Amino acid sequence: MKNSKFELLIEQLEQIPSIGKKSALKIAYSLAIENKVLALNIAHCIEDAVNCVQKCEICGGISESRICNICEDESRLFSGMLCIVGSPKDILTIEDAHIFEGVYLVVDGTQNIDFKDIIANINLYNIKEIIFAFTPTLASDAMILYIEDKLKDLNLRFSKIAQGVPTGVGLDNIDKLSLTRALESRIRI
Repeated sequence: MKNSKFELLIEQLEQIPSIGKKSALKIAYSLAIENKVLALNIAHCIEDAVNCVQKCEICGGISESRICNICEDESRLFSGMLCIVGSPKDILTIEDAHIFEGVYLVVDGTQNIDFKDIIANINLYNIKEIIFAFTPTLASDAMILYIEDKLKDLNLRFSKIAQGVPTGVGLDNIDKLSLTRALESRIRI
């Protein structure tokens, strides 16, 4: 039996992380029945985002052009701080808290890290401190040790965000106050 268009909408909404069947049903009903204008606006925004959003060639963050706004911001380029994160979403989370004025680098753990580019950027932007803002896990700790070992000869200060970020919880699920305290109370490695 063929699913109805409404059932297909619910099924697709359920594919979004953290959306269960009940939430998918509520969203589908709201969009398809209660607020069709909102639904069409959302559909248009999704189409635009899918066609325009890409990863920044420098930091790996989200951008609508080759280079993101953060990497183009000259005031940030020479802050002396590089924050290494595990996901482009983490940059958005930290930026939303308005607590960091440096530059970023996304390292997701599944890609090979190009240390030549990292070292070139460290030298170009006069980086003095690398801050690791990973979700606390054993794999993250191993990644920190690996990166620190590869960059140990560059006379950098290494730190990671302080605990206050619960183990196993993504940065996008942490309130701004906890994230602010964790980044401001980062500890030297």
